[in-house]
Amino acid sequence: MPTSRSYGDACTIARALDVVGERWALLVVRELLLGPQRFTDVRRALPGASANLVTDRLRELEGRGVVTRRKLPPPAAATVYELTAWGRELEPIVLALGAWGTRVPRPESAELGVTSVLLFLRGSARPRDTSCYRVELDSRVWTVRTEPGRLTVEPGEPGAPDATIRTSPWTLNALLDHPAGLDEAVDDGRITIEGDRNAVRRLLRQRES
Repeated sequence: MPTSRSYGDACTIARALDVVGERWALLVVRELLLGPQRFTDVRRALPGASANLVTDRLRELEGRGVVTRRKLPPPAAATVYELTAWGRELEPIVLALGAWGTRVPRPESAELGVTSVLLFLRGSARPRDTSCYRVELDSRVWTVRTEPGRLTVEPGEPGAPDATIRTSPWTLNALLDHPAGLDEAVDDGRITIEGDRNAVRRLLRQRES
């Protein structure tokens, strides 16, 4: 059930935690940082949370004004959740928390979500060229665009990508750390590339620029 618990503390930190301090709340926010998502997308991205729990967190965040929902026009006609303008102000806070958490040991059995990898790519890239990529991770499609000094990520199909990438979050994460391993990953089937492989090399090497 949705919770209305409060710390009962006038401090603004405590008041902020009244809004986003419940377990899974900030991870729901994380999943919405790259754009609107359907409930099924958010649920799939948080395998450790039950459907009821995700429903409760979305309802609470919506009630607090952090998240809103809307129905997409036909032919999609799906309901999506997205951050409000106030909710989007959480982005630098969530990303800073992620940077702080790099020193926390990673559990051996930990999952690595699509959003986490794409946020890392977006935050660490220093592109010098203009390119468009279709990136398919765990059966979800994303559009990644680069232009000098900027990389953007959004859900959905691109119009005319320079290259299509199909892989897993773990493989993409490993290649961002070690771009030289691309050919080996293609050869052993961990990644599939259609289109300009050199464009993919550039994407993986953006952090080195």
